[in-house]
Amino acid sequence: MPVNKDPRPPRSRQISNLLFLLGAILLTVNIFLPIQRTPRTPYSMFIHQVQEHEVIKASVGQNEIRYQVKNELGDAGPVYSTTPIFDLKLPDLLEANGVEFAATPPAQNQWIGSLLSWVIPPLIFIAVWRFFLARGGGPQGALSIGKSKAKVYVEDEATKITFEDVAGVEEAKTELVEIVDFLKTPKRFTDIGAKIPKGVLLIGPPGTGKTLLAKAVAGEAGVPFFSISGSEFIEMFVGVGSSRVRDLFEQAQKQAPCIVFIDELDAIGKSRASGGFYGGNDEREQTLNQLLTEMDGFGAGDNTIIVLAATNRPETLDQALLRPGRFDRQVLVDRPDLKGREAILKIHAQEVKLGDDVDLNAIATRTPGFAGADLANLVNEAALLAARNNRQAVIQADFAEAIERVVAGLEKKSRVLNDKEKEIVAYHEVGHAMVGTLMEDGGQVEKISIVPRGMAALGYTLQLPTEDRFLRSADELKGQIATLLGGRSAEEVVFGSITTGAANDLQRATEVAEQMVTTYGMSEILGPLAYDKGQQSSFLDSGMPNARRNMSEETARAIDAEVKSLVEAAHENALGILRSNRELLESISQQLLKEEVIEGDVLREMLAQVKPLAAVA
Repeated sequence: MPVNKDPRPPRSRQISNLLFLLGAILLTVNIFLPIQRTPRTPYSMFIHQVQEHEVIKASVGQNEIRYQVKNELGDAGPVYSTTPIFDLKLPDLLEANGVEFAATPPAQNQWIGSLLSWVIPPLIFIAVWRFFLARGGGPQGALSIGKSKAKVYVEDEATKITFEDVAGVEEAKTELVEIVDFLKTPKRFTDIGAKIPKGVLLIGPPGTGKTLLAKAVAGEAGVPFFSISGSEFIEMFVGVGSSRVRDLFEQAQKQAPCIVFIDELDAIGKSRASGGFYGGNDEREQTLNQLLTEMDGFGAGDNTIIVLAATNRPETLDQALLRPGRFDRQVLVDRPDLKGREAILKIHAQEVKLGDDVDLNAIATRTPGFAGADLANLVNEAALLAARNNRQAVIQADFAEAIERVVAGLEKKSRVLNDKEKEIVAYHEVGHAMVGTLMEDGGQVEKISIVPRGMAALGYTLQLPTEDRFLRSADELKGQIATLLGGRSAEEVVFGSITTGAANDLQRATEVAEQMVTTYGMSEILGPLAYDKGQQSSFLDSGMPNARRNMSEETARAIDAEVKSLVEAAHENALGILRSNRELLESISQQLLKEEVIEGDVLREMLAQVKPLAAVA
């Protein structure tokens, strides 16, 4: 969908530009055109020439004296000028020396100067006004600052976005098909008394395709599409936001039926509750109130306007926005599952040349949790790698390297570890892999590397799930903690000491254990109770743990004791596994030190030899 642009400016703007150009030409001519100027001399030189009988005639004015001198032949020569000094004896001096003199006549009216003095200032004002008018977008408000900045997309067969261009969100597309049907044939719904939702709120994590889905709705319906971000309503001037909201809906009504899309709705739609108090008069609240009013002011019929909005922070929205009659329907646009990821990869892979060995299903399997934007970036990274290696097509190895770049970061080839640190990192990563192999539904270990990547990782273990999972049992979470502690446990078993390399592992293990106790109620001692304040519908990870509820000191000590008990039990489990498989730990680690990377079938054969504690006993 290209942006609608008017290639021909209005006639008033053409006239004003022409007048401004004419004035600018006149001013330039008046200022910069070379004018024949009379040579100037000092007043003392003028008196000397008069006394030497060199001056033929003079014109005496209040501000200037012009005089003509004799040439070498005694005839009339060049004309000079000088600045007069108050001298009452000057007429007598001129008469005594035979100089013909007279007073300078009054200056005639210079029409060019008068014209410029009357024309140029208004033209400058008009030019400045037109400049701000163009930036503001229209005649409304102070210098058009209250004009809506919405971009209008028109239907273009070459660039039109349809539902075929959107994959991985089949449920969301099904919900929006009804909106498309109503925009195409509203009479079929209104004849039986049905009312289509005025507003549809698309919620979901960043990069899942909310904006793309909204454009697809407009493309399918074949109606104008107004797109604006929530932050574009707010300015430093009071009342600008509400003015832009009014102007947006006025423009939409002129082109109805149409779709108005507001991206990042939380920028203006945050809850009006602040610190336990309701109300206020800030700019954002006025903008929100105007939006609520406008959504109440239009209905179905010939002037149908459907408002689509997107946000990844639905928990912060004002409840007045979410009530029936405004944003009636909330559509979840979540991260895609395995089939969805494969479908998204097929769409983006159409734009690149793929090799015969590329398996999109295998790539989709290795990318759990990836959103649509992540997968698009993955395909692009793979294409860049292929071009960098002078290949004519993208092969499977390019996708594998691209996944590692996205997950673990770039290789730090310049970061050289000494032999001791390299050995510690090798045993650390092998410890993760061996413990993770035995854990229930821990996923399949695909790769072990001691090549530094990213900002801090000195090595990494790539463990991928075999299928999409949405629920976790207590045993699986305990296994996850044990896997995280496998690296630290390997250092204890082999070297008898620990290093700082397990800092991030300890942090993540403690968080999982705390969630088991405070959020999931998986503690036998504390029982099925939630001790934290969970955030509903939060798609953005703030990096901060949920705040705990008000509780007694005894309960807090019990929570800490349970968290410690879970982590210590997982730690002992990891130690037991590694001690029981000490020879295999040594063998895999030495192999890793030689090759730096172990992956594929070779790695799976090695890890298949890991024996659980029960089998060893």
